Amino acid sequence: MPTYDYVCQDCSHAFEHFQSMSSDPLTTCPQCQGDLKRLIGTGGALIFKGSGFYCTDYKKPSPDAKVEKAKEASKAVKESSGGESSSSGSESKTSSSTSAA
Repeated sequence: MPTYDYVCQDCSHAFEHFQSMSSDPLTTCPQCQGDLKRLIGTGGALIFKGSGFYCTDYKKPSPDAKVEKAKEASKAVKESSGGESSSSGSESKTSSSTSAA
């Protein structure tokens, strides 16, 4: 439901009114009971209320942050794959030397 702007033609009182698009425009001023005019071109704006509507809320991380994250991931992969290959190689050597003896 949009917010419409009205101005009184008698006392120049200007105000906003929240109403559905299908309802009839207001006709009397709430202050002086004079004739109202609904302003054209207003009420179509998008209004953000509440928290969470800031330009950094959905901002992509900086290139430096991406590089650091990639380095950490690469380091973690190297550590996990390097530790497994050396331990599995030593197990096969000990098992082959035990079977030969």
